Amino acid sequence: MNLIFLGPPGVGKGTQARLIERRMGIPQIATGDILRAAIAVKTPFGEAAGRYMSRGDLVPDAVMIEAVAERLQQPDTVGGFILDGFPRTIPQAEALDAVLAGMGRRIDRVIAFGAAEDTIVRRMSGRRICRASGHIYHLDSNPPTTPGVCDIDASPLYQRDDDRPETIRRRMQVYREQSEPLIAFYQARGVYTAISAEGEIEEIYQTLLAAAAPQVLG
Repeated sequence: MNLIFLGPPGVGKGTQARLIERRMGIPQIATGDILRAAIAVKTPFGEAAGRYMSRGDLVPDAVMIEAVAERLQQPDTVGGFILDGFPRTIPQAEALDAVLAGMGRRIDRVIAFGAAEDTIVRRMSGRRICRASGHIYHLDSNPPTTPGVCDIDASPLYQRDDDRPETIRRRMQVYREQSEPLIAFYQARGVYTAISAEGEIEEIYQTLLAAAAPQVLG
């Protein structure tokens, strides 16, 4: 089953994608992870993408399409996939349709997650990352025992540039301007469902299952 999870940054798409990944045995393809991996090893692609991400801007379509098309060729996607963070624009959606058509595949369901901007800013700005190993904490829901220090390896924690409140609000504005037209695009194809991403993780997960079943999750 081939799924797309839409929604602004920090709305919880990734968390829910990992839950569905475990349930269905299909990979979560998170474009943010693809980009950050390239940035970490300082590839030319990663350095270019990092400049856009640090400003809260979208990475250009051509760059993202190439990265996603390459990922969809991997053997673990044969039984399906969850695209998390892609497409974000109409040209990306049209290019994705073309890539999948060339593979004899199509998107089965698009789930759009929605939450208030203040909720998203609170979720994202509280996130802290272990500098050595990438362990993730949250100042509200999962704080470290010692402030600023990883519980596992005692390495310092840091806040990513794209988790700062001013960058988050800029990213939200970019999402509204460039990504929301995707709603009409996928509604016209009869595969679009919107759900609320307010509340606890399990509550949202149950809403997701109810919205997608039985056509998608069975």
